[in-house]
Amino acid sequence: ANATLEVINVTLRTTLAATTKLVVPTPAKPILPVQTGVQAQQEEQSSGMTIFFSLLVLAICIILVHLLIKYRLHFLPESVAVVSLGILMGAFIKIIEAQKLANWKEEEMFRPNMFFLLLLPPIIFESGYSLHKGNFFQNIGSITLFSVFGTAISAFIVGGGIYFLGQADVIYKLNMTDSFAFGSLISAVDPVATIAIFNALNVDPVLNMLVFGESILNDAVSIVLTNTAEGLTRENMSDVSGWETFLQALGYFLKMFFGSAALGTLTGLISALISFVNFGDTHHIDLRKTPSLEFGMMIIFAYLPYGLAEGISLSGIMAILFSGIVMSHYTHHNLSPVTQILMQQTLRTVAFMCETCVFAFLGLSIFSFPHKFEMSFVIWCIVLVLFGRAVNIFPLSFLLNFFRDHKITPKMMFIMWFSGLRGAIPYALSLHLGLEPIEKRQLIGTTTIIIVLFTILLLGGGTMPLIRLIDIEDSKARKRNKKDINLSKTEKMGNTIESEHLSELTEEEYEAQYIKRQDLKGFMWFDAKYLNPFFTRRLTQEDLHHGRIQMKTLTNKWYEEVRQGPSGSEDDEQELL
Repeated sequence: ANATLEVINVTLRTTLAATTKLVVPTPAKPILPVQTGVQAQQEEQSSGMTIFFSLLVLAICIILVHLLIKYRLHFLPESVAVVSLGILMGAFIKIIEAQKLANWKEEEMFRPNMFFLLLLPPIIFESGYSLHKGNFFQNIGSITLFSVFGTAISAFIVGGGIYFLGQADVIYKLNMTDSFAFGSLISAVDPVATIAIFNALNVDPVLNMLVFGESILNDAVSIVLTNTAEGLTRENMSDVSGWETFLQALGYFLKMFFGSAALGTLTGLISALISFVNFGDTHHIDLRKTPSLEFGMMIIFAYLPYGLAEGISLSGIMAILFSGIVMSHYTHHNLSPVTQILMQQTLRTVAFMCETCVFAFLGLSIFSFPHKFEMSFVIWCIVLVLFGRAVNIFPLSFLLNFFRDHKITPKMMFIMWFSGLRGAIPYALSLHLGLEPIEKRQLIGTTTIIIVLFTILLLGGGTMPLIRLIDIEDSKARKRNKKDINLSKTEKMGNTIESEHLSELTEEEYEAQYIKRQDLKGFMWFDAKYLNPFFTRRLTQEDLHHGRIQMKTLTNKWYEEVRQGPSGSEDDEQELL
């Protein structure tokens, strides 16, 4: 019996050993260290001071924007004013630190993680959500060509030029992946001041949409290209040929671009269905009757694709952009009127605060960032950026004119080239790069700051005189006096609710407005025929009546509050009416 038991034990040990060799153990997921005690308290104090400093800077910038509106300084774009204020605040803080009166070095330092996690997603989502205006989908082919292929062309020209100039010892030497990473991040355009000028002067709406649409998609493409270059830097590519490296980079880019776009699109379509999907005659979801819950659900879906995409190693910015576009096109029209207004105003306010904070810290970075300045590197980078933008715009516009009914004129091409301003995204990406040694990182950061300020202050400030010089503005705008030009984006947002984005269509109204139109073609026809009827809700007269009751109830409550106020006299009420 003992001998038999021994044989069984030996057999079991042999079997377990063989099985263990076949099964590869899954590595445990590392647990991030949790700070406790004194360390946690110090971290909490540091974070509290950072939040306080950021809110203080934001409050000062809001006061500045208010003063611009109050004293009607409409000729000055708000982004330029906020950057200038940031530079002045940075100089003031530097003087205080030199006198050893305070130390704000940690608080005034721009944190890339905070930018990508908190500030950038609302800006990108609001940009996508606001694309209901104009003719984005009529120009989707042109916008995609400029934003995807044009951005790639610009990145390769800038990155290739920097690499070969470095190899020739003309400028600071960078390797291929670092050069391509810099070319990708500096290709992100942010024509905030240009769009404000376009709206003020009523330029051709097609030109407006081409510049605006390209800038939105371009940001996401630039981030994906930069992440692609970073991925190549992290991997050991010494034993891989140039062709294999290119194929790996292309595969990574396609996975990030189409995977993230598909995820964002799917999330947006789910949000369109969830507000009115039926599970039978008695079970259905209808959040329109409770606008607070409906609004909360929309806020969740606004940020949901970003977190999911980043969690599965895709591009959260690309996902949240496409989610915003889809939610604007389908989901928004399923919402109650109260929630539609709440979404408009909330997204505008949050995006404005995030943009203002980013531009202020961009100005502060002149004094808070440890710089490494090389004149030859900066000059050649500016030349390559302008040349890359030209190779992007002019050949692609010439190619597109073979297929477009509304041609892109040479004047429009020139304005599109001139409006290639750089913003906070290139700066944040430059700080996010893990470049070694540290002087290389400082050189890239310093050069990026100079290019951003050069394009915002010089190109942004010269856009209006250029438009007037080449006579591209609308004839009605040409008759205006310069005093009537209003470049304040905030004042326009606060004074208007976009009625074209407040829509409740019955089945008959939708059929008359879209289905029976003969001028629709391509994606617009397919969307009106199949997608829109499936993902948007056709309202009954009862639904419309309930929506009007919601708005009347909200308005009556507000009016009763006003009447009960200390200054609510009958004369004031009559004057208000």
